[in-house]
Amino acid sequence: MDPKVEDASETLPPPPPAIPPDVIPSKASDAKRLPMNRLGLASRGQKLRLLTNHFNVKVARNEDYFYHYSVSISYEDGHPVDAKGVGRRILDKVHETYASELAGKDFAYDGEKSLFTIGSLPRNKLEFTVVLDELASNRNVGSGSPEGNSSPNESDKKRSKRQGRSKTYKVAISYAAKIPVQAIANVLNGKETEHFQEAVRVLDIILRQHAAKQGCLLVRQSFFHNQPRNFTDIGGGVLGCRGFHSSFRATQGGLSLNIDVSTTMIVKPGPVIDFLLANQNVRDPHQLDWVKAKRMLKNLRITTKPSNAEQKITGLSDKICREQTFSLKQRNGDGETQPVELTVLEYFVDHRQIPLQYSGDFPCINVGKPKRPTFIPIELCSLVSLQRYTKSLSNLQRASLVEKSRQKPQERMRVLTDALSVSNYNADPLLGIAGISISNQFTSVEGRVLSAPKLKVGNGEDLLPRNGRWNFNNRKLVQPVKIERWALVNFSARCDIRRLCADLVKCGEMKGIFISNPFDIIEEGPQLRRAPAPVRVERMFETIKQRLPGPPQFLLCILPEKKNSDVYGPWKRKNLSDVGIVTQCIAPTKINDQYLTNVLLKINAKMGGINSLLNVEQSPSIPIVSKVPTIIIGMDVSHGSPGRADVPSIAAVVSSRQWPLISRYRAVVRTQSPKTEMIDSLCKKVSGKEDEGIFRELLLDFYTSSGQRKPDQIIIFRDGVSESQFNQVLNIELDQIIEACKLLDESWSPKFMVVVAQKNHHTKFFQANSPDNVPPGTVIDNGVCHPRSNDFYMCAHAGMIGTTRPTHYHVLYDELGFSADDLQELVHSLSYVYQRSTTAISIVAPICYAHLAASQMSQFIKFDELSETSSGHGGVSSVGSLSVPQLPKLHKDVCNSMFFC
Repeated sequence: MDPKVEDASETLPPPPPAIPPDVIPSKASDAKRLPMNRLGLASRGQKLRLLTNHFNVKVARNEDYFYHYSVSISYEDGHPVDAKGVGRRILDKVHETYASELAGKDFAYDGEKSLFTIGSLPRNKLEFTVVLDELASNRNVGSGSPEGNSSPNESDKKRSKRQGRSKTYKVAISYAAKIPVQAIANVLNGKETEHFQEAVRVLDIILRQHAAKQGCLLVRQSFFHNQPRNFTDIGGGVLGCRGFHSSFRATQGGLSLNIDVSTTMIVKPGPVIDFLLANQNVRDPHQLDWVKAKRMLKNLRITTKPSNAEQKITGLSDKICREQTFSLKQRNGDGETQPVELTVLEYFVDHRQIPLQYSGDFPCINVGKPKRPTFIPIELCSLVSLQRYTKSLSNLQRASLVEKSRQKPQERMRVLTDALSVSNYNADPLLGIAGISISNQFTSVEGRVLSAPKLKVGNGEDLLPRNGRWNFNNRKLVQPVKIERWALVNFSARCDIRRLCADLVKCGEMKGIFISNPFDIIEEGPQLRRAPAPVRVERMFETIKQRLPGPPQFLLCILPEKKNSDVYGPWKRKNLSDVGIVTQCIAPTKINDQYLTNVLLKINAKMGGINSLLNVEQSPSIPIVSKVPTIIIGMDVSHGSPGRADVPSIAAVVSSRQWPLISRYRAVVRTQSPKTEMIDSLCKKVSGKEDEGIFRELLLDFYTSSGQRKPDQIIIFRDGVSESQFNQVLNIELDQIIEACKLLDESWSPKFMVVVAQKNHHTKFFQANSPDNVPPGTVIDNGVCHPRSNDFYMCAHAGMIGTTRPTHYHVLYDELGFSADDLQELVHSLSYVYQRSTTAISIVAPICYAHLAASQMSQFIKFDELSETSSGHGGVSSVGSLSVPQLPKLHKDVCNSMFFC
């Protein structure tokens, strides 16, 4: 867009002749929606004094400017250098060598292509040449490896001299922009300014540089010290590494530094062979899968004995160490060099006199280049510390990491106080020059605790949750179902099935669910236990058809493994897509009344019943929502694990049905291009007015289930998007939804509300006068919220373990006219309509259901994926040019059910 066109009223020039005369150009500013401002604060609830992990930042010199310079680093021959590994060392050398040319200025360097100073450098373009001693890791010969051209008879002195080779770099620093520090004060005063994010980025880079100088691993805005006390073993050769997140935030109370505990995964440092044994869970190195090992080790850094040189693994040798040969140049008696063929084992044992115990039987580590390999016996190699592990974790590893990362509120506060003290930011020279000082006190804010909503259960009884929890002891469900035609199938699980059935029938009766005895119990034949999962499922269905007189209402499926059962995906796909039968999978270990009640809650919801309702939902008296037909939407996109660019992303959208209820939902799930966050199939126009998008399906269901009424109001809860994507939600996703409405009825113009929910943030709250977590229903919309935007934090659930993580809600758009109090009450209430449990949950139920629907239906394509992408990690994917595999459609008999419960 032309930067001169600023005023929306300015007349646009006529279109060029190539545009047909009937096309009217429109201005981008006309269509663009922006996130709304806060209209007021809420007041309902009991006030509570809280502390938060935000630390106040004072900016004393608003008249200063940050100067941004672009940095270009090249070798002597002009070839560019990848600054990521070596950039900080080079710029440190520039700072040390050319202090006078830089007018003695300190600078903040981001490690790549940007550098910032307070006040300008003497000239707009500066060029320097620096010489750095070459790190051993950048050379192939330093460890005396077999591919060196030198003779092993040359002296160690000569070798160490060669190790100290130096490299020359050229550094060009060019002026790019000027950023006023005043921009920070402007935003804090509620003024819009384009420079705020840039100014805060400079402060974040100063903090990152501060951590880098302490030898930390930097991961975005988190940093991790190399201190074994911060490591915890989670199995598989992986350590959880505790560090700290820090970022500057604009808040109602001024600029603050948000510091929180952060955890990343690192590879366990130490001998490479020990890592591989742990990673593959084997005891004997002869059992290792070396193809898998090669994939796992690539690009990791090691130190090699005896020189302790640091190098990067590029691969493994094709042959084992005692068979892998190379050509070594040696001088003969005439002083001429001639090649001698040696094995790697012979070279190290005989020529270098380095004893090797077991390396001869295994491949060598390659630290060279593809055409010039450098082989080192595996027992001489040790992995260095603080190397990120970026593969996806197993369920066991994830559970171990979560358990070992938990911290009670008081412990977390102590750890954060220590972190701030150790970091000693106020001693940083750049922050000092900028007049920036950081408080060491937690910020105090006022919270409010909302009352739990009353629930309605069976026999017209009212139920008031206590501490975010309730139960169905001696109570019946509000709308129980009847299960008359059902069967139980067992995939080779060891279980007392007769007793399970009897207990389930009895527990159902106590909760108001009539369950007849199962028509049949079908056991899997022992010969099928080792068959592929899809085959086991097909055989089971053949047996069901033979043994049952007709299709059952419901199938209870017993699986042998609680997590990761390979039967789960094919079984769900067969039931929900092919035959249209409601099914519940269980893997019971301890069967008691609580377990059976939880299973029955899920079964009742899946089969069309309701376990409990909000009182205000049944009356109905929910402000705004109960007055006119209103649909509530939950949207989420889940992505494949890191490093898998070939796995489609899964978009799930759930919608409420049977207005005025807000406890019943149905879901539509679609695949889309990998790593795509915006949902691209909300409206999918195929021809004329024909739409095959997600939203049309949901709107038609609402119409038929709500007495032939179209929704006049649409409330959208969107999960999983960052602040930088808010405009896309408002202008890409909302546009699709509006188009879907228009394609159904051109004259229909419902009103919209869009709320984003974020869990992936670092703000925590602590009670000022209690070691306990904040009580359920705690809401905060002052102090640490945005100075202008309409946001609030809510802890709807009771945090039983660890420190409660609040959900951060951002109200981006509101045509419905909600007051702050009524909206916060609605969000709070939507945490109590989750049918799977008898507790308030931490995020609104529609978003939770969207997660569940995406998770369950992603299992449908798991086996197709495994066969198509068996090559594993890191392969180049051509998904962009291929069509994304579509999920199978749900059967008409279950598509309107809460199958995801």
